[in-house]
Amino acid sequence: MSFFDVLDILGTIAFAISGALAAIKRQMDLFGIFIVAFVTALGGGILRDVFIGNTPVWWMGHFYIVHFISISVILAIVFRNRIYFLTKSLFIFDTIGLAIFTISGVQIGISASLDPAVSVVLGIMTGCFGGVIRDILCNKIPILFRKEIYALASLAGGVCYIILYSLKFDKNISYLSTIALVVVIRVLAVRFSISLPTFTIKKK
Repeated sequence: MSFFDVLDILGTIAFAISGALAAIKRQMDLFGIFIVAFVTALGGGILRDVFIGNTPVWWMGHFYIVHFISISVILAIVFRNRIYFLTKSLFIFDTIGLAIFTISGVQIGISASLDPAVSVVLGIMTGCFGGVIRDILCNKIPILFRKEIYALASLAGGVCYIILYSLKFDKNISYLSTIALVVVIRVLAVRFSISLPTFTIKKK
């Protein structure tokens, strides 16, 4: 198992716990909690694979990942009250997961000999769209479409990875540099309340 495989599993666990907690907060039953956790962890990758015609989709050939999601759901349910006190830690893991899945999507685009810009889009899709599906299922406006910096962090990470890859940097250095950039952007955005502008329509 490579270094990136370990990071990929950690990212999956972080997103699965994020999805499970969101479902628990909405008072869903056990099946609902698992489904939301599953699509949060794998939804972006599924959409990516469908878009590029990579079927069966990735998780079907790597079914062990479902075991990690199931364990994450059980842990989220058992320790749900304590986990809420670890919001900051979960934020970091969620951000690391965003970076890892962004890299994964970009790599798949590169392997398919797609244009670098398309590869970056696949990275954003892989990193962000699981959260979009989670929020829709939980009847919330997806974080991607709100003012919080999220997709832009994924975009910056994807561009960073493409540049480092084109310059033939060591893979581990590229991974860690990309992850660090995404984490720094997200942390700074939340710490200093940096966001994109929003607009309202004035009532007559």
